[in-house]
Amino acid sequence: MLEWTTGKVIDIKDETPSTKRFWIEVQGTDNFKFEAGQFITLDLPIHEQKNKRWRSYSIASAPDGTNVVELIIVLLEGGLGTTYLFNNVSVGSELTLRGPQGKFTLPDIIDKDLYFICTGTGIAPFRAMSTFIHQQKIAHQNIHLIFGCRKFQDALYPAELKALQTKELNFFYHPAFSREEVVAEGQYKGYVHQVYEQLLSTEKRAAHFYLCGWKNMIDEAKQRILALGYDKKDIHLELYG
Repeated sequence: MLEWTTGKVIDIKDETPSTKRFWIEVQGTDNFKFEAGQFITLDLPIHEQKNKRWRSYSIASAPDGTNVVELIIVLLEGGLGTTYLFNNVSVGSELTLRGPQGKFTLPDIIDKDLYFICTGTGIAPFRAMSTFIHQQKIAHQNIHLIFGCRKFQDALYPAELKALQTKELNFFYHPAFSREEVVAEGQYKGYVHQVYEQLLSTEKRAAHFYLCGWKNMIDEAKQRILALGYDKKDIHLELYG
């Protein structure tokens, strides 16, 4: 069992009208070691029962040898945890946390295409993975990061991911917007499912599918990917909510 420790909030920035980025400095170490795709759990003072105080968030930053991690968190209507983080936490606040946890991580050798399929803040582990691959110059096949949200204003890390597409060979960023009528070149109107199905209709290659987001999206994606002829072992998932 991992021990609880303290994290100090050193910066907070608005990413969208409903989403904030939190940078947390883990106390007691100079190098908080984790793998891209893992998460940490916060113990927030929002309930008397321990398990009702715990909230887990994927680390959105790549391992960089420091003790600072980034979280990206959306304010959920009626959500005790996110309401506390948005209303009661500021720069200098201390949080109780433990981690890293989770096995939603990259394969040792990236010998197949990677499809990172996500909605909303489910982009966090994939932003970490993509950044890590680029920074560490890890050899890879095609990487397709397929991100879905409702409106342009809801997009997370759009400028950064567009820039990464120009810098990292065979990395492709595919944003999909379900409630926009007109989209630009390189964007999709609708949901994430049509994106990977369209990509795979032209060339079906060996692939790992990583899914992160709400249960409904993940359930539908699993069914569609299996229907395309892939195996259950090709699908890896991290469920939110």
